[in-house]
Amino acid sequence: MSDPNAPQQQPSGPSTQTAVLEREETIPQVAEPGDHERFSHYVRKEKILESALSGEPVTALCGKVWVPGRDPKKFPVCPECKEIYEGLRKPQDGGE
Repeated sequence: MSDPNAPQQQPSGPSTQTAVLEREETIPQVAEPGDHERFSHYVRKEKILESALSGEPVTALCGKVWVPGRDPKKFPVCPECKEIYEGLRKPQDGGE
């Protein structure tokens, strides 16, 4: 066993160094203050299911990003989402 207090030998081969790059972590704002909180929003059904399983936020047609958790039937429909939804083409395959 070697002595831990003995002077260290210089490496004979190539040496490596590590640099640290600092950056701010950007996290999307999940809850926006204001009128968005007072409405039910339009989101694809499969995205709601994915969010329920993963806890990941969803994005409504109007752009609101949040993790669904409230009963949408308790709130009026977001006028922006409704306007966008009504302007969409109906699916040609009979789907939703």
